[in-house]
Amino acid sequence: MTGFFSADLNNRGLVLDPRTKLAVMLSLVVFTLGGTGSHIQAVRYAVIALSIVPFALHATAKRYTKTVVLLCLFILVKSAETWLVPRLSGASLSITSVLCMLFVRLMPSLSMGSYMLCSTTVSEFLAAMHRMHIPQQITIPLSVMFRFFPTVTKEFSSINTAMKMRDIRLGGKNAAGLVEYRLVPLMVCSVNIGSELSAAALTRGLGAKVKRTNICKIGFHLPDAVVLVGIVALFTLWILGMNGVVK
Repeated sequence: MTGFFSADLNNRGLVLDPRTKLAVMLSLVVFTLGGTGSHIQAVRYAVIALSIVPFALHATAKRYTKTVVLLCLFILVKSAETWLVPRLSGASLSITSVLCMLFVRLMPSLSMGSYMLCSTTVSEFLAAMHRMHIPQQITIPLSVMFRFFPTVTKEFSSINTAMKMRDIRLGGKNAAGLVEYRLVPLMVCSVNIGSELSAAALTRGLGAKVKRTNICKIGFHLPDAVVLVGIVALFTLWILGMNGVVK
C-alpha cells in the first residue's frame, strides 16, 4: 500500500513531464505562497484556478478520498477568508486571518509537491534535470529528497504500529510517553535515512563527472502544452496588470 508521498506508478493519473510539474510548483510558490499579483483582480481569479490544478491531478491518480478532503478544506478556508474574516474584529480577526492565510497559501503548494513525489520516479526527475542542465550540486540533494519522504512515512507507520502494541497511545496507560517514544525514534531514523540515501546516490554514480545515461523517456505532450499555456497566460496577466492594462 502506498502512502501520501509514495510513488505509485500504476496509478499515476495524468502523465505530465517532470518539467511541467516543476513549472506548476514554482508558479504556485510565486502566486499562492508569495502572494504575487494579489492586488490584481484578474490574477486573483487565475490563481484560484491554478490552485485547483493539484487537486485535479490527485483525482486523475485515483486518490479520491484525499482529493475530496483536501479540496473541501481548501474551499471552506478560502470561503472563510473571503466572507468571514471581513466581518470579524479584535483578536478573533487576527487569529482567523492568519490561519486562513497560511492554510490557503500553503495547501496548493504542498498538494502539488505530494503529487510530484507520488507520480515521478527518480530516473525521470534526473533526466528532466539533465535536460535543463541543472548542476549536480542541486540534482543530487533533490533526488535524495524524492526517496526521503516516502521512506520516512513508512518508518513513521512502523513506529506507530510498534507503539500501539506497547499501548503507548492517546487514552492508553503510557499516554505520557507518546511524544517521546514516537518522536525520538523518528528523528533518529530520519538522520540515518538521509545518510543512507546520500550514500546510495553516490554509489550509483550520481556524483560522477562523466555524462549520465538514462533509459526512461520523458517529453512534452498535449497535456503538458495545455498546462504550460495556462501558466504563461497567468504570468502574462500579471505583467499586464503591473502595467495597468488589466485590473
